[in-house]
Amino acid sequence: MTMQYSNLEFMGWRRENGRVGVRNHVVLLPLDDLSNAACEAVANNIKGTLALPHAYGRLQFGEDLDLHFRTLIGIGSNPNVAAVVVIGIEDGWTQRVVDGIAKTGKPVTGFGIEGTGDIMTIAKASRVAKDYLQWASELQRETCPIKDLWVSTKCGESDTTTGLASCPTVGNMYDKLIPLGLTGVFGETSEITGAEHLCKARAASPEVGEKFMATWQAYMDEVIEPFKTSDLSESQPTKGNIAGGLTTIEEKALGNLEKIGRECTYIDVLEPAEAPAKGPGLYFMDTSSAAAECVTLMAAAGYVVHTFPTGQGNVIGNPIVPVVKITGNPRTVRTMSEHVDVDVSGVLRRDMTIPEAGDALIDMVVRTANGRLTAAEALGHREFVMTKLYRSA
Repeated sequence: MTMQYSNLEFMGWRRENGRVGVRNHVVLLPLDDLSNAACEAVANNIKGTLALPHAYGRLQFGEDLDLHFRTLIGIGSNPNVAAVVVIGIEDGWTQRVVDGIAKTGKPVTGFGIEGTGDIMTIAKASRVAKDYLQWASELQRETCPIKDLWVSTKCGESDTTTGLASCPTVGNMYDKLIPLGLTGVFGETSEITGAEHLCKARAASPEVGEKFMATWQAYMDEVIEPFKTSDLSESQPTKGNIAGGLTTIEEKALGNLEKIGRECTYIDVLEPAEAPAKGPGLYFMDTSSAAAECVTLMAAAGYVVHTFPTGQGNVIGNPIVPVVKITGNPRTVRTMSEHVDVDVSGVLRRDMTIPEAGDALIDMVVRTANGRLTAAEALGHREFVMTKLYRSA
């Protein structure tokens, strides 16, 4: 089946570091929660720029602080971003983010509010943002091979149709495109509970399998066991999952793993928001199973298109990465059609095969890369949620 895709191409923006984006955003990135208002004011002044307000960034330390910086730098470095203005309450940490993004070669400037105030900071940042926006508006797409595309995946509001149709659709896409040089990623550490042995077996080597198991076990030991009450009821599976017929986390996990197909093996295990470094292939990332957190972490790792199977209907989007929704639930197609990009409900009616569904998703991923707005983009869904590991100092 891969031969028909051997010459597959898309139109993207090749960035200074060689990576290819499918969107062309000028981002206003707050270092911390105190700087959200300034970034949003600049976005109001300079139409077409994109502010990314978030809740964290003060008195974090250790691994939590490292993840905060890795996420912010990763978002600014994502190939879907053409240029960045960083605003923070003080200069030191702001410059740290600027320096990290600058390693990509893209234009980036930082401003600290302390000693200047909002009004002057907003004025100075607005002038830079305007110049960046006009510069980015003249950048041209170019023809790129499919191996230059990075595609992530996460499912949400899963039900029985997810494991039967929409998740296998993503798996079929990966089975066809990973051998051609695509870079992919899956995650949701807690949601693999009950199928962790199956996930371990899909590693490309015993060492990678053990690395996955250590990651999964750490989540059990450090998060689940110390803080659970009786079990994970109403969290894993969620009430929506239960309403959709998934009564246990094990059932949910088996459907989740369908997203990696029948033939793919993952070649490394990534920390949250960590960029893959072993070349093309499929990766596992240690992430939350919460939709907005997971998609944000994968965007921070450099993925430029996200595929999102859903059963009951999840409305998640992302500010910088287009999120392609796939569902096999006929009721969701009927009641939430405005959120659906790829309808694979024919799989349940047996008038569509999984390979045909995979073909439909590949077609939609390429169309999205070429500029088609996803349902989430058209509806204005820009969920951007940072992951926080523990209490601030």
